[in-house]
Amino acid sequence: MIRTPALVTLLALAAPAASREADLVELVALDPTIRLDIRYATSNNFVGRPVYDEARAFLQRPAAEALVRAHRALASQGYGLLIFDGYRPWRVTKLFWDVTPESQREFVADPREGSKHNRGCAVDLSLYDLATRAEVAMPSGYDDFTEKASPDYAGGTQEQRRARDLLRTAMEKEGFAVESNEWWHFNYRDWKSYPILDVPFAEIPAPAAAR
Repeated sequence: MIRTPALVTLLALAAPAASREADLVELVALDPTIRLDIRYATSNNFVGRPVYDEARAFLQRPAAEALVRAHRALASQGYGLLIFDGYRPWRVTKLFWDVTPESQREFVADPREGSKHNRGCAVDLSLYDLATRAEVAMPSGYDDFTEKASPDYAGGTQEQRRARDLLRTAMEKEGFAVESNEWWHFNYRDWKSYPILDVPFAEIPAPAAAR
């Protein structure tokens, strides 16, 4: 069982009560063909420096299993899922809020409420081409703080919009909903059931078979 630190519990008093214990699982442990591009473990992100010590991605088990189903369904069309971020410790959400200008805070979660990433029920992702292994072009890049990030943005090329909409369809079929201003961000339907967490990646229990 993953325990929630008292600080995060206090900050989440106004949030929906958690009815499920955390059961975070590593995505590539469920399917190693899922690709990772964990931007927050690098300097290639809007903060400009690494904020994760490890390039890993986790979700609550039901969300992770649903994501794997979407990944495998996309294979018939020549694509796989490319993961930018999954579970995010609360302290990182607090950092994002502190460094983001007030005019752009619609793109980051208020740490006083916690985020769906903190609950292990949100994932940032795109597509990669199975044949070339290349990331698929979308109407905007990841963490674009402009109107191009909208899942309904009418700009970009027809092929970019087709790929974005294909990703959305595959994820929605498995119980995810796209964030209203970020085409890459999807929330799992049961996110309210889980607690806000601030557990470092290194402290997440490994699956029994891997211990």
